[in-house]
Amino acid sequence: MTFRFDIIYEYREMFFYGALITLGVSLISTLFGTFLGLFFALARIIRVEKGGLFMRALTWLLRQISLLYVTLFRGTPLFVQIFIWYYVWFPILIHPTSGLIINGDYAVELRRNYGALITGILALSVNSGAYITEIFRGGIQSIDRGQFEAARSLGLSYTQAMRYVILPQAIHRMLPPIGNEFITLLKDSSLLSAIAVAELAFTARTVAGRYLNYETPWYTIAVIYLLMTMALSWLFSWLEKKYNKGYRH
Repeated sequence: MTFRFDIIYEYREMFFYGALITLGVSLISTLFGTFLGLFFALARIIRVEKGGLFMRALTWLLRQISLLYVTLFRGTPLFVQIFIWYYVWFPILIHPTSGLIINGDYAVELRRNYGALITGILALSVNSGAYITEIFRGGIQSIDRGQFEAARSLGLSYTQAMRYVILPQAIHRMLPPIGNEFITLLKDSSLLSAIAVAELAFTARTVAGRYLNYETPWYTIAVIYLLMTMALSWLFSWLEKKYNKGYRH
């Protein structure tokens, strides 16, 4: 077999939209994963000073849920999680007759037209959230304890000290690993081709099946992935240099 540029030209729009979907799914999943990561990281480390036995019990429960969440989603393959979301959890949430969130005719249309895409975003978001939880936890705990004590000595509450003193410094330290997580998720999004999300890997499979030519589509998306990861690496490196000024340790 030989590399055929005519195939790339014929399916240029399909490759282009596949790249857009790959970027979009990765970006949305990283954003959702960041919110999940921040919530579960705070659940792991926050300490309640007021509220009595109930608040202490609630804090302990949230800490255990966070630990369980990180253990489950970091300890099982993303590929397996995608299939569980697609074939088990998503039908429970959205079903024509028994959907917990959406049911009826709208559930049928939603599953038919957007089921794979929604499932893919959910799977990537929850999986990345587990890793970002540890990024946030490590970033927050890397801040010197004296910073927190100094904030408390100035009259700030625990929450205020975390919000105005600890988190701003921690975010600057967490920017590089979060950028790495985004790039990793970009590449892992290729697994969504297994449930027919029309991203780059699915495009390559479609083109390869049409012409029985495997070199052209797979080499093409390999180059596209490489260009995207290089561009993102440069972008996050630039952001790190820009926003880390004044935060040298």
